[in-house]
Amino acid sequence: MAAPTRTDLITVITDDHRDVERVFAELEAEPKAGNRKDVVDHVIAELVRHSIAEEQLMYPAARKYLDDGDEIADHEIEEHGEAEKVMKQLEGKHPGEPEFEELLGKLIADVRHHIKDEETDLLPRLREACSAEELDRLGERVLAAKKAAPTRPHPHAPSKPPANLILARGAAFVDKIRDALTGRRS
Repeated sequence: MAAPTRTDLITVITDDHRDVERVFAELEAEPKAGNRKDVVDHVIAELVRHSIAEEQLMYPAARKYLDDGDEIADHEIEEHGEAEKVMKQLEGKHPGEPEFEELLGKLIADVRHHIKDEETDLLPRLREACSAEELDRLGERVLAAKKAAPTRPHPHAPSKPPANLILARGAAFVDKIRDALTGRRS
């Protein structure tokens, strides 16, 4: 994914969203592309990194700064869980299999819905509730968390602190070994 133009939380998250949208558009425009599986594996790795960073940093900020932050964070985490299940199923499928395209279509629709929710509700509210300094601090931490995050979906892993913070590092280590051994681009 492209490096963000600024490093405040809102910019980092929305830059990730635009990058994912570009990959989705590529997948939709080129349904017969020979590198389709590689592109899907890459977008899955990016979505996993992005989700982990949100769960570790953005959703705890929502819980802290927004009156209904617990409800919002729980809803967003639930959506992540559903997307991870689809990603896990998709990981074992290949282009040309009917279920591959069906799962990919579901993933794209689910992620687009999730992006819309965050960009129309959560992110504007966090911009209002947090200081510029806090948004900058969170953005820098999200970038660091993404570098250390797993690259494969783990739908049964904890998604709330402190367990997610502890287990993500181990999962990331194992994922990176698997990626290296299989030649998976992540």
